[in-house]
Amino acid sequence: MLPWYASAMLILESSSVVGLRLTKLTRGGSEAGDEANLMVTEKITAAFEAVETLLTGGGLSIVIDRYRKHVTANATRLAG
Repeated sequence: MLPWYASAMLILESSSVVGLRLTKLTRGGSEAGDEANLMVTEKITAAFEAVETLLTGGGLSIVIDRYRKHVTANATRLAG
């Protein structure tokens, strides 16, 4: 896949997840707190994963593809 296309798709897919998360967070309650904690944990884990990929010789396209998998999993979870 073309790197610019994968990057553009990541932006679009991420914005959808942001909307789903904001909806969940604005409802409040324990589910919102759990989502906020999960969000922070996932972002830290994904950042370490990206750094590891780059330090071991992986390219940016691998990092973008992996982020897209994370975003897709979150979209599926939050929409369900």
